[in-house]
Amino acid sequence: MLVEREEHLERLLRVQEAALAGRGRMVLVDGPSATGKTELLHAVADRAEAAGFRLLHAICARPERTHALGVMHQLCRYAGIPGYGTPGGPGPDAQSADDLCAALLERSAEVPLLIAVDDVQHADEPSLRLLLHLSRRLRSARIVILLTDNTDVPSASLPLRAELLRETGLTRLRVGPLGEAGITAFLTPRLGPETARRLTPYFRAATGGNPLLLGALADDWEGSDGDESAGHSYSLALLSCLHRGDEGALALARALAVLDAEADDATIAALAGAPVETTARAMTACGLLCEEGRFRHPAVRQAVLDDLAPRELSALHRRAARLLYDSGAQPGRVARHLLQAGRADEPWAVRVLVEAADHELLADRPAAAAACLELAQRSSGDLAERAEILARLAHTEFQSDPAAAARHLPQLIAADRAGRLRFPESALLVRQLLWHGRTEEAVDALERIRSGPAGRADASGEVADLEQWLSWAHPPLARPARPAVPGPRRAVAGRTGEDTVVAMLRSEPWLGRAAALAGQLVRDHPEAVERAEQGLWDLRLSRSAYWSEEAAVLALLTLLHGDRADSAAEWCERLALDAAERATPAWRAVFLAVRAEVAVRQGDLTTAVERARTALALLPAKAWGVAIGLPLSSLIVATTRMGRYDEALRHLSQAVPTAMYESWYGLPFLQARGVHHLATNHHRAALGDFLSCGELQRKWGIQALGPVPWRAGAAEACIRLGNTDRAKQLIHEQLTRPGASGGRTRGIALRLYAATCPPGRGLQLLAEALELLESAGDRFEQARVLADMSRLYNALGEQRRARMLFRQSLHVANACEAQPLTQELLAGAEGSAPVGAEPMPDHHRTRIDELTGSEMRVASLAVMGYTNREIAAKLFVTPSTVEQHLTRVYRKLKIQRRQDLPSDLWPNASKAG
Repeated sequence: MLVEREEHLERLLRVQEAALAGRGRMVLVDGPSATGKTELLHAVADRAEAAGFRLLHAICARPERTHALGVMHQLCRYAGIPGYGTPGGPGPDAQSADDLCAALLERSAEVPLLIAVDDVQHADEPSLRLLLHLSRRLRSARIVILLTDNTDVPSASLPLRAELLRETGLTRLRVGPLGEAGITAFLTPRLGPETARRLTPYFRAATGGNPLLLGALADDWEGSDGDESAGHSYSLALLSCLHRGDEGALALARALAVLDAEADDATIAALAGAPVETTARAMTACGLLCEEGRFRHPAVRQAVLDDLAPRELSALHRRAARLLYDSGAQPGRVARHLLQAGRADEPWAVRVLVEAADHELLADRPAAAAACLELAQRSSGDLAERAEILARLAHTEFQSDPAAAARHLPQLIAADRAGRLRFPESALLVRQLLWHGRTEEAVDALERIRSGPAGRADASGEVADLEQWLSWAHPPLARPARPAVPGPRRAVAGRTGEDTVVAMLRSEPWLGRAAALAGQLVRDHPEAVERAEQGLWDLRLSRSAYWSEEAAVLALLTLLHGDRADSAAEWCERLALDAAERATPAWRAVFLAVRAEVAVRQGDLTTAVERARTALALLPAKAWGVAIGLPLSSLIVATTRMGRYDEALRHLSQAVPTAMYESWYGLPFLQARGVHHLATNHHRAALGDFLSCGELQRKWGIQALGPVPWRAGAAEACIRLGNTDRAKQLIHEQLTRPGASGGRTRGIALRLYAATCPPGRGLQLLAEALELLESAGDRFEQARVLADMSRLYNALGEQRRARMLFRQSLHVANACEAQPLTQELLAGAEGSAPVGAEPMPDHHRTRIDELTGSEMRVASLAVMGYTNREIAAKLFVTPSTVEQHLTRVYRKLKIQRRQDLPSDLWPNASKAG
């Protein structure tokens, strides 16, 4: 389409008319590449032939610049001049310029001639001289010489081109990219007027008005059902422009594609091997580059890169890396080119890759960091350096997929046996081997750590820290550590000292934090909770610190065992979100698994199931290793208490590593199995599971309460089996253990102890249990205590209070979605609907919102069954004040007596207390 070329065509037609009248001329159509010069030449040629002209056409090409008179050979073949350009003829090289010009002038007397030469910038010098010689004899000839010239490509002979431009009879026409109106006109026949107007800004930005690129982009748009993106046709058209244009333009395009938008003009020029300014200006003029000297469309860069052979592309990236390194560029920029090259042969390259990996980790791009470390490890010639980089790589990949990171374990084991790992990397190897249940190999690595020179671990007692962590996480493998001996760090084979590229891989404080928390859990230290929370505030998850996430998990468990369930839940959600933002799905899964356990302890069974399922979905079972016991145990307990026994059984049937039972992850799994057996009336099997937990903890030397309160579960199983004496013994042991003075575990034990006592004593124990469980926030266990209190009050003949407690326990059980407990409560009511069992009317809910804070506190304690005097003692007010508050509550709720208080007030009781 000759859009915006009407004036050019009209002038060329006037030149033709003059030539028919015997006034020949030479016309030069020049402009940037791919701006429609050839299309204009073809249009003129068609009209000339229709007017009676004979067309003599030649096409110049860069490879034919050295073929003397190659252009004239083409023209003579079309002219049909005897002896010129015919097979066997002498050819123009054998004739003088005057003879050839005379022959052409003689032929023009018979028929007008249009001599059209496309891409004259590539014409050979002898042919160009002949054309100039002929142009000086056109004043009375019926000949038009039409030349097209790319202004962005250097001519084969600049002096002759200059001479051509000085010809007095020359008509020069300039063409360029289309403007906005021209682009709209170009697109309208293909896309319709409305779409053409809408897409004109996009097409102009992507093509710069270059007609060739416009047509190709329109083809892509039509072939993609209206997707505004450059495709195959656009890329091919752009490559065509580059290959037909100047070699400098192609080199510049390749340099821009390799460096992208990250380098300055000097670096681009050095990589391209040519000045940038002149070439970029020419490429901008033809629409290949935008005004800023960059590609107009993202597809351009990929097309240029794909056009390069792999060997050429790798060489360009290596050169780019060297140029950027020499200019002091950031390690990440240099590393990207080393990665693209697939090689890091330069002496400085490995150091740059390790530094880049650190930057990528800080930017939450672990996959990019792993790629840098993998190339660095593969490229390093120092065995000790390779081993340490491999440990970093394994740690980085572990956070995304522990199963994938396991592929590095054989190499790390070999390096450790050869003495090439320092203590931090050896300890990391032990932890990963234990995670995957490879106990024997972990034991071997531990023996090397324990028997190695004192200098292998530093003077801060790192071996002792590792042993302390083992005493909690994998107790069978722990042993008392010998005191650390101050001394110089052992020189690892092949190491060059502090100048090594991975000298930053030193011991880190988080192993010490993890060890301290593990010790506090084992010994139930009184300040453990405060220290754990402070550690979480200090924590900044860092992929360069091997033990930070482990310390975070131990801190969460410390909060949970210290009955800080609300705080633990908040921290779990915060850490899981942080892990998601940092692209570490493995630790996000672990934090969600801990959150599920917290939800079980809170009686929030729905949340427990949801978080545990999410955790298991984030990682395949193989990737969990021995830690799979954590999410499975929560899921089993929650689904069991919700009455989904078949689902709980499916989770119990899932294959788990045998080594799980040699770690603390096995204890909650055994406990969960015991809970399921107890709920499904397999009491002896439940007792066996709970006692197995106790046997393991005794065997491991855990003197405090331990990871799970197994004695409470065993006592409940004994009560179900009718062995109350054994149950009392277990409960007494539970209550007298270190750390059993308060909290959730004591509340559970007191509830079970109450079941073995007379009603009067039992009610006292249950009242204390209720306060403890309220404080710990365990709604499920609160519901069980309330149900037991209701039964005891009923046995004592206090049906009013029994009914009130019944409806409270039923309300809480329903809130927990604990269907078996709800059914048990209803079955105990002998089929009659207790008072308050019905849902509270909406108007009561609205009126509850009208209560003041003081009225809410009094009403909440009253609905629990406390007398006015007991409420006064709890709230430090007088009984008359309590009575006044209750009177106002009755009036606002429009009820007559305490028994009519809605059970929905009960959830506020913990705040009231």
